[in-house]
Amino acid sequence: MKLQESGENYLETILILEKRNGIARSVDVATELGFSKPSVSRAVSILKEGGYVTIGNIGQLLLTDKGRQVAQNIYDRHCFIKECLMFLGVSPETAEADACRLEHVLSEETLSCMKAHYESHMAEQKS
Repeated sequence: MKLQESGENYLETILILEKRNGIARSVDVATELGFSKPSVSRAVSILKEGGYVTIGNIGQLLLTDKGRQVAQNIYDRHCFIKECLMFLGVSPETAEADACRLEHVLSEETLSCMKAHYESHMAEQKS
């Protein structure tokens, strides 16, 4: 099952909530993303069917290994893109919003080239 952008956003949000709060619940995801509880419930069902999340014994959302890998990849892409945009002078707020969109559409080739250029530039600045 190919995950859509919305599914990637849900997984990334669960990861972020885990990092921030130690736990991710459906209600927290709904609040974080500004979605209704029924919408989140529907999305969680799809993610469960795909093997990306399970429900813990106190009702928390738990990322499977597969879900955690996707979530971490999207989160890492997001953080790198945001950092690059801010390096270029984009405000943190705009960089955050743009990174949320770009993290899903940039090819691996483009992201790899961006990383290589960024790392090369940073290495030059340290010399």
